[in-house]
Amino acid sequence: MKAFVLRLLPLVFVPLFLSLLLLALMPKETAMRTYEVFGVKIEKNPPQSKLSELGVSTWSKWESGPTKIPWSFKVEETMYLLEGKVKVTVEESVGSFEIGAGDLAVFPKGMNITWEVIEAVKKHYSLKK
Repeated sequence: MKAFVLRLLPLVFVPLFLSLLLLALMPKETAMRTYEVFGVKIEKNPPQSKLSELGVSTWSKWESGPTKIPWSFKVEETMYLLEGKVKVTVEESVGSFEIGAGDLAVFPKGMNITWEVIEAVKKHYSLKK
């Protein structure tokens, strides 16, 4: 049994070690850059080239101090947060998440949320028609 376990150790630990090594060597800005939570696509600190390509600086602007409001997305909305922090609670699920300055987020049509501004927020947004 001991010999069997000793033979398995390299098969388990070498791939694990290599995976951790590659993760450690990845540039920090690319690690976990894009993800999806409760159907909302979020990209952390997208490159300026992407923001320019999307035309973010020409989008409508919205800002608010701390507040808590229910919201229903009648159309898909893409937003880029310039400042602040928001807690988003999704009504169709049992959970919440936060987005903040530097985040590009896409909320799907039909989603119902509670939007809680934790730190005064400024954002650009675009509505998909």
